[in-house]
Amino acid sequence: MTDYVALATQLAAQIQPGAAQRDAERTLPHEQIELIRQSGLGAARVPVELGGGDISQVDVARIFITLAKADPCVAQAIFPHFATVEHLRLIANPEQQARYLGAFADRQLSSGAIAERSGTFRGEIHTRLERRGEQLILNGSKFYSTGCLFADLLKIQAVDETGAALYVMLPANTPGITLLDDWDGMGQRTTASGSTVLENVQVAPEQVIPLSQWYQRRNYIGASAQLIHCSIDIGIGLAALDDAVSWARNGSRPVRESGVQRASDDPYILHTIGDLAASIHGAEALVEKAAAAVDFAARSQLLGLLQGDELEAVLAKASIEVAEAKIASTRAALHVCERLYEVGGAATTQSLHNFDRHWRNARTHTTHDSLAYKYKAIGEFLLNGRHPPIAFTY
Repeated sequence: MTDYVALATQLAAQIQPGAAQRDAERTLPHEQIELIRQSGLGAARVPVELGGGDISQVDVARIFITLAKADPCVAQAIFPHFATVEHLRLIANPEQQARYLGAFADRQLSSGAIAERSGTFRGEIHTRLERRGEQLILNGSKFYSTGCLFADLLKIQAVDETGAALYVMLPANTPGITLLDDWDGMGQRTTASGSTVLENVQVAPEQVIPLSQWYQRRNYIGASAQLIHCSIDIGIGLAALDDAVSWARNGSRPVRESGVQRASDDPYILHTIGDLAASIHGAEALVEKAAAAVDFAARSQLLGLLQGDELEAVLAKASIEVAEAKIASTRAALHVCERLYEVGGAATTQSLHNFDRHWRNARTHTTHDSLAYKYKAIGEFLLNGRHPPIAFTY
């Protein structure tokens, strides 16, 4: 049986070298993603009977913390693959599960083309799957297509002619699909989060997964996705902490009035390092606690261990625990990445170190969804007993 956490640790050691340079030059990590593909890490959450490891959500969190500490762009680029595994496990029919999850066990990677820039509200989908005679034809445009340039298989969200939501599973090289490298965010520069253009793409009926019923039925998928986002933020913060410690030990000079000969003995530098460590390690512990709640919720739903109100309560509690972890991981990552400079002063701002990538990555990634609504959901749950919205962001 593969130890996927140990595998991620081995991969991280190969991915970390050159991460700062890839960010500075905006070089996409094709070689690093290929290492992950060939390693079989993408099968970590695939059911055992389909050739995977069916690891716990706690181990998923550990994997993403480890990879994000090495290079958060690589970690985020494979996040959609892990999200797709959960969607397929919960929503797809048995034939689709065997086909696609089996492909993941055979070292294929997937990604998702979900978000669009059009519409009044975030999350609106205008990509359409229409019937033309005997054919199903897909047309639309996506943005934030994280990881699609690296993927073998794409999960594309669309609506049919009645407005019903669905996923379409297509090989990335399907005629009519154009993947653009046009993401230019200040951080997470090499996640390949650009555009996907869909022009008269032919779709087979077996490639369509109906989705509408899940808009009214609570599930664990949103919490599992948010858990990975939390883990990526923790990894970013841990990398910044490592750089702060290394600089204080090897690069920083004490101020004359400190009365010490080494920066590592300066009481204010010691205080700063202690503050950074307590902040990010405390958030990391909260993420692991939330991961255990998500794991229980996922197994309860996938295996039918709980039903009705009992399942509803477990799913809602997992979402709330992840919301708490999201607040902690966001604040900790930003705090550590900002205060890193207090350890070393002006020298740490030099471009050759590229320490600013930590803050740029944290600030960019933590904008993924609104933190304010996490606070609101927690308050509603604790004060009024109201469960969080049924959505893929909770």
